[in-house]
Amino acid sequence: MTAPGESPGRATGTVLDDGLPEGLRYRTRDHYVVGREKVREFARAVQDHHPVHWSEDAGIEYGYGGLIAPATFFSVPGYLAQAEMFDSVMTGYDLSQIMQTDQVIRYHKPIRAGDALSFEIHLESVRRAFGGDLMAFETTVTDQHGALVLVSRTGVVGRAGAGPDLGDLGAGVLMHGFRPGSNRPGPSPRGGSVADAGELPVAPATALPAVGYRRAFDTIRVGDELPARTVHLTIGDLVNYAGVSGDPNPIHWSAEIAGHVDLEAPVAHGMLSIGTGAGFVTSWLGDPGAVREYAVRLTSPVYVTREGADIEFTGRVKATDPVCRTATIALTARHQGRRIFGRATAVVQLR
Repeated sequence: MTAPGESPGRATGTVLDDGLPEGLRYRTRDHYVVGREKVREFARAVQDHHPVHWSEDAGIEYGYGGLIAPATFFSVPGYLAQAEMFDSVMTGYDLSQIMQTDQVIRYHKPIRAGDALSFEIHLESVRRAFGGDLMAFETTVTDQHGALVLVSRTGVVGRAGAGPDLGDLGAGVLMHGFRPGSNRPGPSPRGGSVADAGELPVAPATALPAVGYRRAFDTIRVGDELPARTVHLTIGDLVNYAGVSGDPNPIHWSAEIAGHVDLEAPVAHGMLSIGTGAGFVTSWLGDPGAVREYAVRLTSPVYVTREGADIEFTGRVKATDPVCRTATIALTARHQGRRIFGRATAVVQLR
């Protein structure tokens, strides 16, 4: 939302001598309308088959008035918002050279098809380390009514003006306008075509979601194990996620370009691994709208060869809160025997 006296797309903060904007707050120029088919495309991309992401009737039955998006869907318009900010006020950085390190999301309400989302990004801190800049961003997402949807905190490592030019390496292969600042217009505020952009009125949700679909608090105990799940990723899955998410960095799907930056093979997007982990939790929970917090620290890449790659998810109930009727789930994700998540937890609401 825009504060009085401020216009969308405006940044506030103090620019330091080294060019880094201390305390930067950036409001995006326009909102992002969540399309029904975009929700389904994203659910397919993160291999989440829960019916509330696919069926209007299921979303109504669960009390949400229609489709709700998977837990990490916000990263799609979030990437557009981040790209807009970097293009406008942090132009020394190339998004293709920025690596995510961790993600913490606190949910206030599910994202529904038809929501118009607005983004405010706050650069909380910047410090020099390991030849780059360690940056911590807080992103606040609100809907068309001004209601708080979620607050996300993301850590990234960036190097201004460093590294190979992936736009040149991928010339003739990358989508037009991949490089930040490359004569591309500002990001579209829409989440799909006009017909799919959620322009129709959103069906009202019931006062309370149908909590009967959630796992019951009295049926779980600390130490309970979640059913293990293995997610198989192919290069095709990476290409699909790149298109759906709007992040076509070629290190995620081109073996040749991955080799140019000394990677063993194309690497899965960090948010793809995080998104499949969220689906692992919500399939056990029963109600994807009942996640209250999700936090992941990324520690190791997922290399996807011609044979594909497997991510093995396991989890256990780490703690319970009888007053709030919540449980904290500790997740483990492994690829080729290595942990790809450091500390990873989800706080879920039970009935």
